[in-house]
This record gives sequence, C-alpha cells and structure tokens, in this order.
Amino acid sequence: MAGSFATHDREDRLIRALHVIPSLSAKHGGPSAAMPALARALTQAGVAVTIASTDDDGRGRRADVAIGTEVQDADGVRTIYFRKNTDFYKVSVGLTRWLRDHVADFDVVHIHALFSYASVAAAFIAQRKRVPYIVRPLGVLNRWGMQNRRPFVKAVSFQLIESRILRNAAAIHYTSAGEEREASVSGTAATKAHVVPLPVEPPPIVDSKVFLDRFPAAKNKQIILFLSRIDPKKGIELLLEAFGKIRPRFPDSALVIAGDGDAGYVSGLKKHTGGSSAESIIWTGHLAGDEKWSAFAAAKAFVLPSYSENFGIAAAESLACGVPAIVTTGVGLADKINSSDAGLVVQPNAAAIANALELLLSNEPRRRELAQRGRDLVARELSTDSIGQQLRALCEAALTDKAQIR
Repeated sequence: MAGSFATHDREDRLIRALHVIPSLSAKHGGPSAAMPALARALTQAGVAVTIASTDDDGRGRRADVAIGTEVQDADGVRTIYFRKNTDFYKVSVGLTRWLRDHVADFDVVHIHALFSYASVAAAFIAQRKRVPYIVRPLGVLNRWGMQNRRPFVKAVSFQLIESRILRNAAAIHYTSAGEEREASVSGTAATKAHVVPLPVEPPPIVDSKVFLDRFPAAKNKQIILFLSRIDPKKGIELLLEAFGKIRPRFPDSALVIAGDGDAGYVSGLKKHTGGSSAESIIWTGHLAGDEKWSAFAAAKAFVLPSYSENFGIAAAESLACGVPAIVTTGVGLADKINSSDAGLVVQPNAAAIANALELLLSNEPRRRELAQRGRDLVARELSTDSIGQQLRALCEAALTDKAQIR
C-alpha cells in the first residue's frame, strides 16, 4: 500500500536535495527524460535541487558535457557530470569522490536507479554520512526486468547489494501503483513504499507542421504513433503485427515508429515488417523537442504495447496532447487510464491491439471523448504543481524518517 502525503506551503523551509542518476542520456528513454521535469517540479515546491550524473551517452559513447563543473539552468537546478570509467555498471571514480566529499551538504539524497554503480555509491555513502535517502527503482524490480535482463546476475546482486540498499532507505519512490505491486514480490517493505507519479509538461502550442514537413510520407495519413526507446520489452513486434492486421481496412493509415535502440535489434524489427504494410511504416529515429510534440499533434492514436513499464511517460505525454492512447496492462499508467476512461487498456497481444486500433480509427466521437478525458487526467493528477508538492512531502517524510502509511 502506498503512502499518501499532505501538501505543504511553498513558504516552508528550503530543502536541499541531491538527485543521483547514472545517466541523463536520451538514449535511455524515460528515466533520463523524466529527471528534468522532476527537478523543475521540486524547485517550484521550494526544494533546491542538485543532480549528479555521469557523461554516459550509451555504450561506448560519452556526452559532450563539462566534467566536474556545476551548471545551473534557468529553473535554478544545478547539474554536475562525472566521467564514466566503464560501460558496465557505469562506474565513475569521480562521482564517488564527489559524493564522499559533498553528500553531507544535503538534507536528503534521491537515488534514481538500482543495479548501477551510482546507486550503490550514493546509498552507502549517504548511510555512512547519516543523510536519509530515497530510492526510485525505475521499474527494475518488475518481474519482466528481473526475469529477462541478466536474471542470474540480478538475483545474486539483489541478495547481496540491492536488498540492503532498499532496507536502509528512508522511502522507496514508485511512479505507479502497478510498479509498487510488482516490486512487492521482491520483499521490499510496504511501509516505505510511496507512489508519486511523474509530472507531465505539454507545450503550450502543438502543431503538426514540423513533423509533416520532415516526414512528408506521413501527410494525409491516419497516423498511429509509437514514440519510445526501441527495446524488446516495448512489445514493438506486437504493434507491427497488429498494424498488418488493420492496414487492409484502413489503407490511408501509417505507423510511425519514433525512437532509437540497439542497431541490430532495430534492423531485425525492420525485417519483421515484410509484406504490404511495410511501405506504410515510417521509422524516424529519436525525436525530441518540437519534432516530438509535432509528432503527437499529427497522430490519430498513440500505442505503447510494453510488456513492462513502471510508468509510461510517453503515454502520459500523448494524453496531455489530446491523442487517444492504447496501452497494454504492463504499463504502469494503465491503472489511471483505465479508472478515468482516458484511453484503452488491452492485453499485450497483437489481436487485442488491432481491435483497439480499429475502434479508434473508425470512431471519431470516441476519439474526441478519450482525448478530452486524457487531458483532464493529466491536468488533475499529473501537473507539475501537484507532483512537486507530493515530491516535497516525500522529502520531508524521509527527513523525519517517519514514512508512515495514512
């Protein structure tokens, strides 16, 4: 059961929070993309935020960032990067030294990851310095991740390291009730569990022109959009099969796959798209900024067919933009979408996804209804102001070490 918090006046005392995350690279999808939004929400709620990360930009790559130099953005968020010394585990000697010297300067440490060197170093140093810490597992405790990503190594590591990190945490931050339910099988203490979703920040104006000018093949098409990291857990094969099923009935439809991933895996997916539907599939690569929001504006429907997703930030962004969303039951946001009738929640199989696509493409009144309910859900429960207050309350619960269930 998740903890709930009362909101706090922004005139309350300033809290100094250090956020430690292994990477801020866009190549890692949602976790990296969510961090700036979380930081802005916290600063608006009266929390001084510093982010410590590495220069990781994917395997064998480093981001073009200043090392060891604190940079402050327009929102007052400070970020400092350190050299990653290895790809595996993203070991960073510089980050370790800095944490050892500076963790005690903060009131609370918020760790974003498990099974990573940065999380281990931050947790152990915070404990030694007697600074309370919060852990956001990023969905790695979900069954799919534990069973499909180096399961033996993870099982051993969890018993020796991660279970201790969680046991000594002041609070565990899940972003959805679904993530909390799945993580409970790992034996994490329910009294430490708190569900605080990710904030969603849609742009003030969303225009399809930028996207359609860059990808003219999508013009005058009913666009079905997938926008996320390309990874086996995302269920893209299911979406490709579903699109092949509905394409004959909707010859003016196009499937847009927006995202990056392992080159070999992406190549295999493209080979998977043989047949008459292949010519109507547009592979855009990673989209960000105006191009991303423009892709949402051009879409008739958004699909996130993941087997496991601790939240589903791209699905939340589609709702914010008024694009009806189809998500599978493995997506953390599915509970909120289902209870608010703000989208379609289906089983992770091609037939169920195809049926949902047929419904949306053939029923404009239903699309409009879902679009409005999606916007309402985001405004009501996922706004920057609301999430910022909940995150501040989570920090205060960690500070008092009284993360009690109400």
